[in-house]
Amino acid sequence: MSIRLKLLLSYAAMLLIPLVMMMITAVLLVVVFRGDFQSIRDQLHTGVGLFENQNVEHTMKEMKRTSEKNPSILVESAYLADVDQELQSNNSKLVVRKNNTLVYVSPTLQGSSVLEQLPVFKHPGHPEREDAKRFGKELLEINSFDFYDSEQQPGSVFIVTTVNPIVNFMQKFFPSLFITLLIILILTHTLLTYFVSRNIIQPLRKLKNAMKRIQAGDLEFQVQITSKDEIGQLSIAFEQMRKQLHESIQTQIQYEENRKELISNISHDIRTPLTAIRGYIDGLGDGIADTADKKRKYIEIISSKAEEMDHLIDELFLYSKLDLKRVPFNFEVVDFASFIADWSEELDFELSKQGVHYKSEIALQQEIQVSIDRDKMRRVFSNIVDNCLKYMNKTEKQITLHARSAGAQVVIEISDNGAGVDAEALPYIFDRFYRADPSRNSNNGGSGLGLAISKQMIEGHGGMISAQSVKGEGTCITINLPLRRHKDGETE
Repeated sequence: MSIRLKLLLSYAAMLLIPLVMMMITAVLLVVVFRGDFQSIRDQLHTGVGLFENQNVEHTMKEMKRTSEKNPSILVESAYLADVDQELQSNNSKLVVRKNNTLVYVSPTLQGSSVLEQLPVFKHPGHPEREDAKRFGKELLEINSFDFYDSEQQPGSVFIVTTVNPIVNFMQKFFPSLFITLLIILILTHTLLTYFVSRNIIQPLRKLKNAMKRIQAGDLEFQVQITSKDEIGQLSIAFEQMRKQLHESIQTQIQYEENRKELISNISHDIRTPLTAIRGYIDGLGDGIADTADKKRKYIEIISSKAEEMDHLIDELFLYSKLDLKRVPFNFEVVDFASFIADWSEELDFELSKQGVHYKSEIALQQEIQVSIDRDKMRRVFSNIVDNCLKYMNKTEKQITLHARSAGAQVVIEISDNGAGVDAEALPYIFDRFYRADPSRNSNNGGSGLGLAISKQMIEGHGGMISAQSVKGEGTCITINLPLRRHKDGETE
């Protein structure tokens, strides 16, 4: 059974059950006040109200029968006084008129203006019931019947009843009120059913359509959230699921593109030294290297190219493990000023042999401590320096090291006066296999993974690495490392 049908049935039950209960209650009330159903039908045919006082009605009927059998008694004061006393217990009064003369007036009606507005004689047996009218501060209802006395003189009996305004209003407008109540009840439940159904069914229908679009592979849409109820929360959860699924698919697509690019890059970078190796091996086989010196030279070149391939594979393997977070970091807290000073001395010695002018400026206090993996940090510095040397095109080669503290970080800057990098290429120099030369010329050597590996290692330390460069003037690599860190990499 659908939710819509369940709602319709539930609201139909909410409508029908009160209606049935109202009808049963109304019938029971009428039966209680009027007796059996036969008397109710009789009253409907006679036009007498259903909710009037039964004692007054009984007295009226008794006097009417008396007028038909013994009309002379209706002018006897003792009888009329007894009847009046009985009526007063029901908040009613008696008035008897004969030949337009009042032969009996209830003491409580003496001097009342109601005596001047009594109905005129019409014919014997004629019942008269007037709607309640206000006389002074009272709301009175007059019931009467006409008769002939023993001398065939016209007479009338009047029973004046004080009516409660609320009861009178209910008696007068009960059918209208009942019908109005039914209409209001039906309209209320109909509108309630419509709006609640719309607020539930329509959002569910939208979710159903959204699910169909996802099944069809369409994720380029947004689920509209129109409420904060349970359906709205379901819509929010559905939209979050759609976003995560969309991001997952996009990530998968990106991984697939990266995989294809990686295979292409590996193929290109391995093919270059492999082609050279095969060429020199063919040269040895064809006898081109006909002297011992040429053979030794060819073998040295082959060995160099093999080492280059081995280095490329090692770099690729290391980058892959770093990318998959499978390389452990052996953190230890070190005096960073001493660490950078020791590495700077080694670098100065190595660069001096290559004719590179090296300058260092270490502005770090001795108590500054940083949690690092020594081997990986040395690997980062070596990769950066190797990259500087690789693209050094000046006669006077210069490399400069600056180290300083800045707030909760230490900042290391390694700069050179090399060829520099174009502004368009600068944002990509930390991407794997990226070279500024579109032709991917490998004359400068290297795997194209050095800076990418450095970035992965610095991020593994919780730091950041960036580059600034001016074409033709040089490049500056900046490393930011947080101060002392726990072994798990979280800052103290």
